[in-house]
Amino acid sequence: MTTIIMSRFFALLTVVADAFVVGSIVVMVMGRRSSSARAFIATARSFFAEYGLVLAAGVAVTCTLGSLYLSEVANFVPCKLCWFQRIAMYPLAVILGVAAYKKDHTVLRYVVPIAAIGASISTYHYLLERFPQIASSASCDPTAPCTVVWIWQFHFISIPFMALSGFAAIVALLFWARPISKEERADEHRLARSAAPQGSLQAS
Repeated sequence: MTTIIMSRFFALLTVVADAFVVGSIVVMVMGRRSSSARAFIATARSFFAEYGLVLAAGVAVTCTLGSLYLSEVANFVPCKLCWFQRIAMYPLAVILGVAAYKKDHTVLRYVVPIAAIGASISTYHYLLERFPQIASSASCDPTAPCTVVWIWQFHFISIPFMALSGFAAIVALLFWARPISKEERADEHRLARSAAPQGSLQAS
C-alpha cells in the first residue's frame, strides 16, 4: 500500500513539474506580445534569480531520493537505462546544491548539457516501454529488462517519464534563473515607468 501511495505522490510531483515546464514555454513564447506579459516575466525573472537555483537543487534531490526509494524500498530493479539516468541525475543534486549555496548562476553552462543527456536517455527509455518491440539485446538486459513498466500513473506517467520531467524542470528553472541581462533590466525599467502614475513621473 505504501508503494502505491508513494507512486501516486511521485506522479503528482511529475504533473507539477510538467505544468511548470509547459507554462514556462508558453509564457516565453507569448510574453513579447503584451506589456502585461512582459511585466509578469520581469517579476518571475527577479523571483527565480533569487530562488531558482534552490528550487532546481530541490528537484534534483527529490529525483535522487525518489529513485533510491523505488529501488531500495519498493525493490524495483533498475535496468541499464535507469542507471544511465541516475548517473546523469545524482551529480546534479550535489552540483546544484553547491551552486545554490554559493549563488553561482554560471552553473547553467555545466548543468544543462548533463540534464539534456539525461533527458534524451529518459525519452528513449520511455519509448522502449511504449514500444517494446524496438528494444534490442544491446540496450536491454534480460535480467533487468528496460521494457518492464514498474509504475503507470494517470495513463502516461512511468519511471522514465518522471525522470524526463525532472530533467526538464531543472533546465526550465535554470533558464528562469539565468543572470538578468542589460536589455532585460532596461525593459524592466521601461515597464515600471509606463506603469507609474503620471504625477510620479513628473515629480521624478
